[in-house]
Amino acid sequence: MSSQEQLNYDRIASAITYIRENFKDQPNLDEVAQSVHLSAYHFQRMFSDWAGVSPKQFLQYVSLQHAKQMLGQGSASLFDAAYETGLSGTGRLHDLFVNIEGMTPGEYKQGGRNLQINYSFAESHFGSVLVASTSKGICHMAFFEEEEKALAALQLRFPAAQYRQITDLIQQNALRIFTEDWKALDQVKLHLKGTDFQLKVWETLLKIPQGALSSYGEVAGAIGKPKASRAVGTAIGNNPVAYLIPCHRVIRRSGTIGQYMWGESRKTAIIGWEAAQEA
Repeated sequence: MSSQEQLNYDRIASAITYIRENFKDQPNLDEVAQSVHLSAYHFQRMFSDWAGVSPKQFLQYVSLQHAKQMLGQGSASLFDAAYETGLSGTGRLHDLFVNIEGMTPGEYKQGGRNLQINYSFAESHFGSVLVASTSKGICHMAFFEEEEKALAALQLRFPAAQYRQITDLIQQNALRIFTEDWKALDQVKLHLKGTDFQLKVWETLLKIPQGALSSYGEVAGAIGKPKASRAVGTAIGNNPVAYLIPCHRVIRRSGTIGQYMWGESRKTAIIGWEAAQEA
């Protein structure tokens, strides 16, 4: 990502944070633009180019007030509320079937010993991303600000593995998720280090359609553990594959966005961008 592209992304992320923190005041275009030190005209064009919708439309998709209004319409779940407003867009995710294969007990316990891991750095709508793969599939994908820290985090997950910086076909196929209609993608395979419970939670996240939202409790219910919301939240927080396993689509039952390993502003941006694509 060039320095200018990074600056533009940082400004959009800052604008999203400003909207989230001031949504009750319904800030107008001038106020939001001023918060990121841009003219209203320049900001409107930059935001629309990045998100595909105007700042006002984006606010409608992501504001907490909108989420609370959906929840207040009755007993409908977050997922149902999103579906009723036409934001589910079930075609894309359901047409992309992702196979999850857990690592063997030996691989799991030995920190990836005997594993050859390829990794590369790429760009996405939501910032720089590190993607890594074994011969069996994607094992790691993470947004980052600094390459060295991102690589160190990957190596911490698999301290005994052998690493090679190269973009292989497995990575290329997975990265197309950021640039192409999911319907056009080949099957993506994941090779993950996790407990049976974690793998089940991550697999369930794949069933949340693009543009829709779910709560931790709903995910717990979907795996047959309705009282395990806290454990589900921990498993979601340990998701090793950003965006492809859509942990960003899980928010709190109250309608608040909740935490995200790669930043709440980025989570808000992804939710709004996906909703805009499906509207």
